[in-house]
Amino acid sequence: MRENQLKKRIAAGKTGYGVISPLTDPTICEYVGLNGYDYYMIDGEHGAISISDVTNMVRACELYGCTPLARIRSVDTKLILQYMDAGVMGVMMPSIDNVEDVQRLVDAIKYPPVGKRGLGPVRAADYMQGSMSQAEYVSFANEQTLVLPQIESIECVNNLEEICKVDGVDGFIIGPRDLAMSMGYYDGPGHDEVKKMLDHIFKTVLDSGKFYGTVAGTAERAQELTKMGASMILNSVQGLLKGSSKSFLANRQA
Repeated sequence: MRENQLKKRIAAGKTGYGVISPLTDPTICEYVGLNGYDYYMIDGEHGAISISDVTNMVRACELYGCTPLARIRSVDTKLILQYMDAGVMGVMMPSIDNVEDVQRLVDAIKYPPVGKRGLGPVRAADYMQGSMSQAEYVSFANEQTLVLPQIESIECVNNLEEICKVDGVDGFIIGPRDLAMSMGYYDGPGHDEVKKMLDHIFKTVLDSGKFYGTVAGTAERAQELTKMGASMILNSVQGLLKGSSKSFLANRQA
């Protein structure tokens, strides 16, 4: 296992910029790394991604110092184990609503004594062929991995203060679109009530000593969120392509 450069960056008080994508091509990961992004979020919730795909995508990220993370479809401990064993260095977990959900996530990501992750001679552990002893690897892995519950429902917000107290959680990723849907706004998160709710979430997380990340569709919004204390900024491969395409085609003749 390599040092988690994103976690190191956040610990230094800097903001990490990354992308999320449901695509399976490792070449995309190389593009993202070559363009200087801090992390790549493999979208295993909305993407048809196999563990073999994950392994090759992680390898591509590692080539360029881009931290490989994943969003996995549910707190399925065996599935999470396969992602982690492939070398993923953190998990953003959707559909997290209560303390029990978060504790199960910590247990799946962290080795004992922090969690309950099983140990094997897998890629993340250098197939037990590396220079670290087992005890050294277990300690190092627990230090390097990121536990990132996703806040996207009112139930989660109502339980947030208690959730923030769970040992092993590093930070939270807020999903504004699903949060707005949970609040009854089906046309997007642009409503004042949603914005107030986001401000409340940001403050609650920061006051607990954790960090937060969320989505930014533009560079201006990314800068605004950074000033508001965000430690992770997230865009999508599709969103970046759409934005650059609009700019490139803006003066095209009809």
